Amino acid sequence: MSAKPLLRAVIFDVDGTLADTEAEGHRVAFNEAFKTWGLPVYWDVAEYGRWLGVPGGKERIAAYWRAHPELPPISESEIRALHEFKTRLYHEMVDQGAIPLRPGIVPLLQSLSEHGIRVAIATTTARPNVEHLLEATIGPAGTHPFDVIVAGDEVPQKKPAPDVYWEALRQLDLTPAEAVAVEDSEPGYQAAVGATLATVVVINAYSEGRPFPQACRILDNFMNARVLDQPDHEPISQVTATHLADWAGLRLPSR
Repeated sequence: MSAKPLLRAVIFDVDGTLADTEAEGHRVAFNEAFKTWGLPVYWDVAEYGRWLGVPGGKERIAAYWRAHPELPPISESEIRALHEFKTRLYHEMVDQGAIPLRPGIVPLLQSLSEHGIRVAIATTTARPNVEHLLEATIGPAGTHPFDVIVAGDEVPQKKPAPDVYWEALRQLDLTPAEAVAVEDSEPGYQAAVGATLATVVVINAYSEGRPFPQACRILDNFMNARVLDQPDHEPISQVTATHLADWAGLRLPSR
């Protein structure tokens, strides 16, 4: 019987996974941008959640406008400019420390590092959003542990297409059998599964109750976590590299 493959890398999503950036981050910045531009749009928490199924900020604006023909017309160039303004507002929030990492993320990254497991990012959000978040919460490039970052605008198709995961694996020089994806949402989960990655889903308020039938584990957090696909399982005080390897059916590298 052949040995299990080694777990060599973990690939994380960003928005909703590394940090709860959506409801009190991106949503707030979108609303401030709409207000500043004099547009009669306000996304409350529930309304914003309905549009999270459209991956990408520019795409989300365009889809919302298509669904609401009563709104003032908006061109593609105006959508790009509006989104750039919204992004600047979001960066200001992040730089001010308004958006921390989810509890348990830092200890998990430390556990992966202790086992020599590489970490990467595969996200729909733009690279500057990722860099601002990492710098505000962990440190600038060279001090944070992510040596591969693939953003949505850097691949042909955004999630739920698997392109960001295939590109992350290419840069890591690994096969899907050697890595685990960590996601929070249906589009991200679909992208990871589409890349044939073992996928752990750590839900948030927007993805609670959604189906993730091919996930190898479904949790509600990284710390003091309930195992949602095994209701009788004892809560997990802290998700570690050992947990991820076990759930994916992989081996940890020797230390």
